[in-house]
Amino acid sequence: MRDILTNSGVINFLTSLADGDLNIATEFVWVIIATALSMVSGAIGGMLLAGKDIGYQFSAMLGALFAPAGAIPAIILGLAVLNWLTNY
Repeated sequence: MRDILTNSGVINFLTSLADGDLNIATEFVWVIIATALSMVSGAIGGMLLAGKDIGYQFSAMLGALFAPAGAIPAIILGLAVLNWLTNY
């Protein structure tokens, strides 16, 4: 584990991720993080909205599946706009 954290490529990647530098690798990581967060929030929202009607586990599963359908295009569009705005 220490070898991974002392590798210069990993250090440069983590630095660019923390600095907000937008390249293809950091954008891919941000999309994965945002997708995971949208799945968690969709599951919570599904449980709150339809938990008593169709069951908490089923509503959480449906919420986790349908939440990224709306979040992923918004995430990609937002990252594209941020990338475009950094050129000006």
